[in-house]
Amino acid sequence: MSNKNTHKVFRKLGIVTIVAVYFLIAVGGIVRTTGAGMGCPDWPKCFGSWIPPTEVSQLPKNYKEKFKVQGKEIADFNPIKTWIEYINRLIGALIGLLIFATFIASFTYWKLDRGIVFLSFASVLLVGFQGWIGAKVVATDLAVSMITIHMVLALAIVFLLIYTIIRGFKVVWKTTPIANKKRINQVIILSLVLSFIQVVLGTQVREAIDLIARNMGEAQRGLWVDNLGMTFYIHRSFSWLVFLTHVYLVYLLYTQLKERNHFVFKYTIYLFLIIISEVATGIAMAYFGIPAFLQPIHLLLGSLVLGIQFFLLLAINYERVFVKKGVNSLGELSQEQLISQ
Repeated sequence: MSNKNTHKVFRKLGIVTIVAVYFLIAVGGIVRTTGAGMGCPDWPKCFGSWIPPTEVSQLPKNYKEKFKVQGKEIADFNPIKTWIEYINRLIGALIGLLIFATFIASFTYWKLDRGIVFLSFASVLLVGFQGWIGAKVVATDLAVSMITIHMVLALAIVFLLIYTIIRGFKVVWKTTPIANKKRINQVIILSLVLSFIQVVLGTQVREAIDLIARNMGEAQRGLWVDNLGMTFYIHRSFSWLVFLTHVYLVYLLYTQLKERNHFVFKYTIYLFLIIISEVATGIAMAYFGIPAFLQPIHLLLGSLVLGIQFFLLLAINYERVFVKKGVNSLGELSQEQLISQ
C-alpha cells in the first residue's frame, strides 16, 4: 500500500474516532438523564463481574452492603440502569481501541511529520487518564467536580484528535484571502472561551437538576426549573452573550471572506445553526419541564459547537497547522508537491 493510501486510512480512521467520541458524549448524557451513573457501583467490573446481572436474584443478598460506595449502601438494583451504564463503558472501551488504532496508523507519517505520531500517542495517554477519571466518578458517587473533569477531558480528547487529523491532511482546501484575520481570530477564540464556560455552567445546572429530581421526584418535573437557583439563571443569560458573539462572527466572515462559497464560511453557518438549536433546546427545557430526551441532545449540541469552533480556528490559520519538514508553509510547495501529499 502506498503512503498516500495509508495516509488516507489514518485520516478516515481519525474522523471515525472523532464521531465516535461525540457519540460517547451523547451516551454519557443519556446515562445522566436516566440516573444510571451508579448503575454499576464498581469499576471496571460491574457488580464484580465482567458481564453484569440482569436480575436481582443473580446478586448476593447483601449486595447493597457489599458494593457500598463511600460507606453508603447503594440503591436497589435496577437492571435497566445497570445495562445503560455498562453499555456506556463498552462504548468507551471501543473508542479506546479506535484511538489506539489511530496511533498505530499514524506511524505512516513518521518520516513526513513525526508530530502526528506524538500527538496520536498523547491521545492514547489522555484516553487512559479519562478511564481513570471514570473510575473516580464511580468511586466518589458521582461527585460534581469529577463529572465536570470527566466532561472537560472528553472535550480535550476531541480537540487533540481534530488537531492531529487535520495536521494529517496536507491539502484539503484551496486557500482564500481573509481580510482582518486578526480580528476574526480574536472573535473565534472569544466564542470558544465563552462556549466552554457555558458548557461548564451547564454541568453545574445538570447537577442541580439531579439533586432536585431526587428530592422532588418525577411527578413534580414541571416545578424543577423554579428551584434551580442562581446557576441556572446565569447559564440562561450567558447563552445570549454566546449567541450574539456568533452573530458577530458570521457577520465578520461574510464581510471579510473574498469567496462566499468557501468552506470556512459554510462551516460558520453550520456552527450558527447549531448554536440556534442549542438555544432552542435550552428554551424548550426551561418552559416544558426539562424533557428527559432533550438533555443529552442539549449536551451534544454544546460539545459540537466547541469542536467546530476549534476546527474553524485551525482552518483559518492553516499555515500554522500544515507543516512539512524543511518547509515553512504550504505556500512554498509546488503544485506537484502538494498533490503528492
